[in-house]
Amino acid sequence: MTALVLAHFALALFAAPLVRWYGTRAFLVLALPPAAATLWAAGRWNAAAAGGAHTTTWTWLPDYHVDWALRLDALAEIMVLLAAGVGCLVLLYCVSYFDDHAPGLGGFAGNLLAFAGAMLGLVLADDLVLLYVFWELTTVFSYLLIGQNSDRKQNRRSALQSLTVTALGGLTMLVGFLTLGQAAGTYRVSRILADPPPASPALTTALVLILVGALTKSAIWPFSLWLPNAMAAPTPVSAYLHAAAMVKAGVYLVARLAPAFADVTPWRPLLLVLGSLTMLLGGWRALRLHDLKLVLASGTVSQLGFLLVLAGAGGHDTGLAALALILGHALFKAPLFLVTGIVDHATGTRDLRRLSGVGRRLPAVCVVATLAGLSMAAVPPLLGFAAKEAAFQALLAGGTAERCALAATVAGSALTTAYTLRFLWGAFARKPGVPDTPAHRVPHAFLASPALLALSSLGLGLGARALQPLLGAYAARFPAPAHPYHVSLWHGVGTALLLSAAAWAGGVLLFLRSDRVIRLGTALAWRSADRTFGRIVLGLERAALQCTGFVQRGSLSGYLVTALGVVLAGQIAVLVADEPWSGTPAPHLWDTPVQAGVAVLTCAAALLCLGVRRRMKAVVLAGLTGYGTALLFVVQGAPDLALTQFCVETVSMIVFVLVLRRMPVHFEESYSSLRRALRMPAALAGGAAVAVVVWIMAGHRRGPTAGEAMVAEVADHGLKDVVATILVDLRAWDTMGESAVLAAAAIGVTSLLYLHRRTDAEPPAGPLPGDRPETALSTTWSLTAHRLAGLPSGDEGAPERTWIAGGATLAPERRSIVLEVVARLIFHPILVLSVYLLMCAENLPGGGFVGGMVAGVAFITRYLAGGRHEFADAAPFAPGLFTGLGLCLSTGVALAGLVHGTVLHGWTWHGRLPVWGESHLSTAVLFDCGVYLLVLGVVLDIVRALGARVDRHIERAAAHRAGRPEGGAA
Repeated sequence: MTALVLAHFALALFAAPLVRWYGTRAFLVLALPPAAATLWAAGRWNAAAAGGAHTTTWTWLPDYHVDWALRLDALAEIMVLLAAGVGCLVLLYCVSYFDDHAPGLGGFAGNLLAFAGAMLGLVLADDLVLLYVFWELTTVFSYLLIGQNSDRKQNRRSALQSLTVTALGGLTMLVGFLTLGQAAGTYRVSRILADPPPASPALTTALVLILVGALTKSAIWPFSLWLPNAMAAPTPVSAYLHAAAMVKAGVYLVARLAPAFADVTPWRPLLLVLGSLTMLLGGWRALRLHDLKLVLASGTVSQLGFLLVLAGAGGHDTGLAALALILGHALFKAPLFLVTGIVDHATGTRDLRRLSGVGRRLPAVCVVATLAGLSMAAVPPLLGFAAKEAAFQALLAGGTAERCALAATVAGSALTTAYTLRFLWGAFARKPGVPDTPAHRVPHAFLASPALLALSSLGLGLGARALQPLLGAYAARFPAPAHPYHVSLWHGVGTALLLSAAAWAGGVLLFLRSDRVIRLGTALAWRSADRTFGRIVLGLERAALQCTGFVQRGSLSGYLVTALGVVLAGQIAVLVADEPWSGTPAPHLWDTPVQAGVAVLTCAAALLCLGVRRRMKAVVLAGLTGYGTALLFVVQGAPDLALTQFCVETVSMIVFVLVLRRMPVHFEESYSSLRRALRMPAALAGGAAVAVVVWIMAGHRRGPTAGEAMVAEVADHGLKDVVATILVDLRAWDTMGESAVLAAAAIGVTSLLYLHRRTDAEPPAGPLPGDRPETALSTTWSLTAHRLAGLPSGDEGAPERTWIAGGATLAPERRSIVLEVVARLIFHPILVLSVYLLMCAENLPGGGFVGGMVAGVAFITRYLAGGRHEFADAAPFAPGLFTGLGLCLSTGVALAGLVHGTVLHGWTWHGRLPVWGESHLSTAVLFDCGVYLLVLGVVLDIVRALGARVDRHIERAAAHRAGRPEGGAA
């Protein structure tokens, strides 16, 4: 089972190149995994019908009791056959539906196949957490498929609406899953159903939360608004996701949990009421629509309500009927959607007011649609009739609540008959006053998939008795009545048949009075749910903007005062209430006099910042405080922290200097004496409060420190550097998360400076050595020197030695030969040093973060010496490449640990290399390499954005003032 599920995702990765090479014929290859899953499930029909279950279990997260557990029983058998079988036919249908050059077809194909894999995993999952993972995967892939034509606003809006509704429901369901798992003591679905937890408020809350997720997924009122809008997706998506797969997930979950929890309040009344209401509202709305897909979409909403009534009733016969109707619904609704796509292709419209005489031009299509439509209207001898007969009889044999639901379902069935006739008449009949619609010929391959589904509905209707063993295996989970119902095409003339006849008669009457029905429906129509949803979203956006405008007024000092005030108030409240300082030993002023000296100098630099008016001086003084902190780390015996602090402080100061080029020299804000008097005590109190809290925390340590255990663990692996090992092994989760945040923050900030694509290449470095500076490319310095300042350019006839590639682009008076020589000489040694710091981190101070920062300093040196052209020559690649490779490498190492059962599981290889000698390689080193690449990419991206990019902005402005195009010759 695991191989079948993963095969869908594996082949989906190659969908784009397959489509690029073979066009729509690639769908033939992509249909292989669903076809294999269908054949595999068909081979286990008898075992599932006998009550057996095929299971696969693999320990996933043992500490949280979460397993990769898959289970095929009777209910899963039906759902696998639908998800895989219909999915295979839809993929084959795509061969004729799409054009070879359709935009984004490769991505669409991959998403559709991946969705099929996610749906297969969802119905097989026997673990609540695993089920939730596949559940959300179907949500994500549905979002991508609905938004396939992303250039259309309707597609984007519909995809976002679908994602919003179903994802919120999924998150709510997750809370319910966790609560249910805690109450039951396990997350295994089969164990929970075998031994359900006793009724309690926690269980009731968990079930309600789970039902919210199921209702949103299956578009049950009041969450049904997203499904009709999702018809903006291509027809294959509507036929698969919104008829046979995704919308069935909520009904499947209800059917899965009903044997154990149907009697828990408020399960049954909630589902019967909402299901009945959804069936009536969806059917009534379908009578007023003119788009064939929208008619089917509202009909699908109605049928989902019917399914929810049967699955939620929680009885033997209703469970039997629910499974029969799940199968029947997929076999008549999927071909109707596919036929709609054929009609749209052949005629160019889906508006039933414009279609006329299509049945005569496309007789085979009309026959297939009529066969599926008759099954939807529950006309014998089709499967829809047998399923609805079972549903009516099961509800008729129930209690008062079931009989009330029966009345609603009979009325809903009449609406179903009416909109079925409306669909068939609108799509294929000849209408008075409407000219015949031209339609081109439909290839047989195009019609094969819907025809096979419709014929399956006919065949299973005639042989409905053959379904009884499998359907009965699921129904056996409920208490059996004295006279259990058996699925069959004909049970004689009885109450159920009379109710069906009444539904047919009512449906025909509604269809014949369709004009009056449309007018009445329009008059009684509620406020548009879609419009209400839009207003709610707009209201939330406006509220968020107002809240943001009220809180964030653009004053950094105001933000700091607010943050410090909240923290200070909380700390003071705790200190006053608990008096935690009692029993805390008095703090030592210092361990060595050197600490006191460094601390005094650091505090002096910080105090000097308060009276500085020049931005550059403030940056230097702030940097001195960082270097002072690094010195304290050195004195305290923490070389790793000191090295990291020195590197970060150096890069930060350089970034500050790059930014200050575009800012005024002096601080422009002026503060009154009163504001200073108010802010200084707040700052001092905040610092004092933090110091007191740190002192109390350190003094109240009672248990043994974790350091000894970590030192022992590191030594056990033959390593010495505890800090580096903690970061990349013992606490690698934190490091990976921080790396991802660092990359996202850097990309977000630097992207704000880009007006064009981030991959814009720099022009070549410029003239050869000895050329006149005026013929060089314009740079910030050359423009400033020659065009703005009017300074002499020196002896330009003397030959010069070019130490770096970009040196010739700078004016002589702006060049520093010493800096160029130094940059030339130290660039490669610094890179070697960075690699050394990376590789020695297991036993000496260093690591991927420090190594990446040091390597970044090497490239910064080249930029400072030769400008943006020199930086482009030193780093001709996109920084994002390093960032992406680093994230991929770290994540890949993390996921590779799953081979041993858990993410980030560490392993070490010891061996001998031909030249290197005795060697070892661990996952920690590979993980650190990813951190190294990521940090290097972030530094390069920042320098390119704040350095080279800002240079180009300055050059454009200078060239504009000089009256010549940027980059031109002098």
